Amino acid sequence: MDIFQLFAAQLAILIAPEEEGQKAAAVEEATQILVVLEDAFTKCSKGRKFFGGDRISYLDIALGSFLAWGRVIQKMYGLSLLDECKTPKLLQWAQHFCADAAVQDVLPETDKLMEFAEAFVAAKLGKPASG
Repeated sequence: MDIFQLFAAQLAILIAPEEEGQKAAAVEEATQILVVLEDAFTKCSKGRKFFGGDRISYLDIALGSFLAWGRVIQKMYGLSLLDECKTPKLLQWAQHFCADAAVQDVLPETDKLMEFAEAFVAAKLGKPASG
């Protein structure tokens, strides 16, 4: 699995047409990738809060950058890619990551990122932006 596949799946969720079933396929692909990450987190963290232990590491930062887009997807489409059933440990990791003081000031604001996403999606689909 390549981490860029997660970015591609998130992008596909944003721009895929609902009526053609492409969005559902993109959600399924993202879910499969996150299940693999759940397994990797379980092995790497050894029961601790972050991939490398008790403190945020480079890997946490790299993967944490995808969380902002996950929030946008959740707000735009009501889809939560991390959930208690399929990725419970990754969900806890995300909560710990986003709650960390070092992250709170640098994680993009969901509403601002959503404005960008809406404009991007509108341009990609050839429609006027809603905002």
